[in-house]
Amino acid sequence: MERRTVGAAALEVGAVGLGCMPMSWAYTTSQQDGEASLRTVHAALDRGTTLLDTADIYGPFTNELLLGRVLKQRRDEAFVSTKCGLLVGEQHLVANGRPSYVRRACDASLRRLQTDVIDLYQLHRADPEVPVEETWGAMAELVTAGKVRALGWCAVGARAPRRAGSRIYDETLAHLRRVQQVFPVSCVQAELSVWSPGALAELLPWCTQRGVGFMAAMPLGNGFLTGTLTPGQGFERDDTRARHPRFTAEMMAANQPIVAGLRRVAEARGATPAQVALAWVLAQGPQVVPVPGTKRERWAAENAGAAELVLTAEDFTEIAGLPPARGSWD
Repeated sequence: MERRTVGAAALEVGAVGLGCMPMSWAYTTSQQDGEASLRTVHAALDRGTTLLDTADIYGPFTNELLLGRVLKQRRDEAFVSTKCGLLVGEQHLVANGRPSYVRRACDASLRRLQTDVIDLYQLHRADPEVPVEETWGAMAELVTAGKVRALGWCAVGARAPRRAGSRIYDETLAHLRRVQQVFPVSCVQAELSVWSPGALAELLPWCTQRGVGFMAAMPLGNGFLTGTLTPGQGFERDDTRARHPRFTAEMMAANQPIVAGLRRVAEARGATPAQVALAWVLAQGPQVVPVPGTKRERWAAENAGAAELVLTAEDFTEIAGLPPARGSWD
């Protein structure tokens, strides 16, 4: 698989990563299968997918424990990305950016992952009660201590207050400018896909201009862009898509033209809609690494194959002409 460089730390990873969250968080928990997930991670590594993206909150903790079982055997083949700064509260998720917490969280992740160093340590969410410079400074100390190789910023789910003409990543960009003065940002993780291209406006250009890597989260639109989901199929209560405006029966039906367009391109290229969607993300820049999430070996193999797909100018024109997605958080 093609290799790509992650930002200031100049660390190389396979062009398509593996988002490990679905193995234990956010999607249907009743269908979790630890052994199947382990096979998926091994299969991804076999195909050159080296970037494994997780977080301490996934589970919580069980996702890191699962990856630790793989890393114990194949640490040299993997690039490990995990996160701190987000906790499960009684009613909602709670940010924690206190330096003392950051240090404890890193040590705990190292133990669960069964490794002595984390390749990329991301701040999952800024804590409004703690100056972000203090949080980032504590994370920088972990690099100096040799526990972490590089630092990243996770902007998944981040939204600035909406105003007429406002940018969705205003707050993220403001935070990035501040922490960049403390210690280099090696990678930014944010949503980017055919149906969520918002990062292309300013966030990705900010990264490109500064040599910062970009990890594209949800590049398959939470599974919608694969073309395998049926409008009205419904989701179990613990699946986050059950509460997402784009996954109502009405909106899934309204957004079918997007999938149809990807399928037309896929049929012409001997590929799948998912591979076309990933190839589109890969084409947004040499430092962009999509991290599609899956817990199934079949999809991990299909996603890895997207690294070999080269879209034509006609393909990009077809995709650019697709209607914007309907239904959003905003």
